[in-house]
Amino acid sequence: MKGIVLKSTGSWYTVQDKDSKIYSCKIRGKLRLKSSRNTNPVAVGDKVVFDVEDDGVTGNIVAIEARKNYIIRKSTNLSCAAHIIAANIDQALLVVTIDFPETHTIFIDRYLATAEAYRIPAILLFNKVDLYTSAELKQKLNHYLSIYKPLYPCHTVSAITGEGIGSIKSLIEGKVSLFSGNSGVGKSTLINLVEPSLNLKTADISRYHHKGRHTTTFSEMFPLENGGYIIDTPGIKGFGLVDMDKREIFHFFPEIFEASSGCQYQNCTHDHEPGCAVKEAVETSTINPSRYYSYLSILDDHDTKYR
Repeated sequence: MKGIVLKSTGSWYTVQDKDSKIYSCKIRGKLRLKSSRNTNPVAVGDKVVFDVEDDGVTGNIVAIEARKNYIIRKSTNLSCAAHIIAANIDQALLVVTIDFPETHTIFIDRYLATAEAYRIPAILLFNKVDLYTSAELKQKLNHYLSIYKPLYPCHTVSAITGEGIGSIKSLIEGKVSLFSGNSGVGKSTLINLVEPSLNLKTADISRYHHKGRHTTTFSEMFPLENGGYIIDTPGIKGFGLVDMDKREIFHFFPEIFEASSGCQYQNCTHDHEPGCAVKEAVETSTINPSRYYSYLSILDDHDTKYR
């Protein structure tokens, strides 16, 4: 039989067949060994072939169909290289907050670079805008928007006022949409607003640390009433990049890639070489300095495994 993986808990996988029947499946040992470089050989969103046991409700995944794409990050499990967050995604929506808690630009840029590398359209949702009432926070929000609006679709949203919720509903209809973000950015609350029937667990952030508490433990895929799916993911603290050729990282920063055509040297790394059009663009603020510094941090990240 064929189906799609809706949830992965590490040892058991929830699989839905074409008739929407649900099965609890394990994976065959050979399949696990083939993907030993990843913590999860089967990911949410995977289309799989599985056998059903005599009880009619459990089964074994025997094969994974070719993936359209996937998004991956460095695993916190040091024995493995990577963790696949989800597969076969139409778009990745990153929920960002500039305070309560703050999402740092380097995290945003690493996420966006990974989405670019795996050819997944990315959208930024700036949440909790109802809280940004002071002049300082308004200025900070505008600063973030000035960095990212020229590059990616950006939406300001609020679970309290309802701002932007209609736009999100339109964005996700009929598509497989991955929702990601740091803990505490309000990701699960937003999902509940666009699809109230899901009733995902939510929690307030820590008042002392201004950091979020994990409410989503495993990635899970939910069908939408108007067609499509939402993939909800656990809050991510950091985003380590894997399987990137160091010479190609600038390709995943659209504005750096565009400016690179003017560099004196074809193999310019945009770090120390003379005649670098990218560095010139940073000096004139054609490229935002924070994006450039994020690029340099990835180049210098010795914890990232490059080919």
